[in-house]
Amino acid sequence: MEKVNVIRVRKKRLSTQSVVKVGLLSAVAFLLMFIEMPIPGLFPDFLKIDISDIPALIAGLALGPVAGICVEVVKNFLHTIVATTTGGVGELANIIVGSAFVVSTSFVYRRKMNMKNLVIGFVCGTISIVVVGSIVNYFIMLPFYGKLMGMDAIIGLGKAVNPKVHDLFTFVIWFIAPFNFIKGIMISLLSIPLYKKLEKIIKNQ
Repeated sequence: MEKVNVIRVRKKRLSTQSVVKVGLLSAVAFLLMFIEMPIPGLFPDFLKIDISDIPALIAGLALGPVAGICVEVVKNFLHTIVATTTGGVGELANIIVGSAFVVSTSFVYRRKMNMKNLVIGFVCGTISIVVVGSIVNYFIMLPFYGKLMGMDAIIGLGKAVNPKVHDLFTFVIWFIAPFNFIKGIMISLLSIPLYKKLEKIIKNQ
C-alpha cells in the first residue's frame, strides 16, 4: 500500500512538472512569435520566418508529441487574444503546420533517443512542414487572404518576385513549399546544438 502511494505521489509530481514546463515553453514560444524575419529577393515580404516552433519542439522531444502540440495550441491561443490580424485563421493554420513538424520529429526521436534518430526526426519534420504547409496554404490561408486583398493582388506580389508564378498552385510550388523547407532546415539547425540540454531535461523528469 505504501509503495502504491509513493508511485502516485511521483506520478503527480511528474505531471505537475510537465505542466509547468509546457507553460514556460508556451510563454517563450508566444514571445518568439513577435520576432519575424523576411527573406527578401526569394519570397514576397509577407512571408516571414519565425522560430517560435523551437520551444514546442523541445517540449515534444523531452515530454512527448502531446506536450509539443499543447505548446503550439497555447502560444497561438495567446497570440489570437493579443495580436491576431486574421481573426484566428492564421493561428489555426500555425497550429496545424507547427504540430505536423513537432509530432513528426518527436515521434521518430522518442522511438530511440539518440543523435541519429534526432537527425532523422528533423528530416521527417521538415518533409511534414513542407507537405502540410503547402496543403494548409492552398486550401485555407491563401484563399483567406485572397478574400481580403484579392487573389490577383497576392499572385501579383508573387509574380513580381518570380515571373513563373501565375496562379494559386504555382504560388504554393514556388514560394510556400521552399519557404517551409528553409524554415524546417533553419529550426533543425538551431535545435540540434540543444540536443545535450534536451537529454538532461529528459533525464531530470
